Amino acid sequence: MLQQFNSQFIAASKQFSDTLFKAHTLALEGFERITDLNLKAIDGRVQATTEFFTTATESNDVEGFKNAFPKGVNLIKEHSEKLYNNGQEVLGVTLKTTEALTQLAKGAFESANETVTKQVNTVTKQVNDAAKKAAK
Repeated sequence: MLQQFNSQFIAASKQFSDTLFKAHTLALEGFERITDLNLKAIDGRVQATTEFFTTATESNDVEGFKNAFPKGVNLIKEHSEKLYNNGQEVLGVTLKTTEALTQLAKGAFESANETVTKQVNTVTKQVNDAAKKAAK
């Protein structure tokens, strides 16, 4: 009986560790995609800001500053739009990762439930058979 318990415990532990490894992999892949999106967004915004400041610092007179002002307003608008779009993409990746983790957990619970149900049915049958033999 102890051997059966040990083998079941080892199988359950292996299944649990496999599930955790898959969950860890999914979480890291999601984190990697989010980091990549954020780095690309930052890179694009740094380049646009650098170009704007280069243009603005080259202006020596009032007319140059008048021309730089609309470009600055446009830059702020672009930053806001890019920030919003990046946030939407990050949210999408987060939702997909969460959905994948949920499906993984659901599969693990269903598998564990199936295993336990089989074991309970087996033990119940053994006990019933033993009780019938003892009754004879």
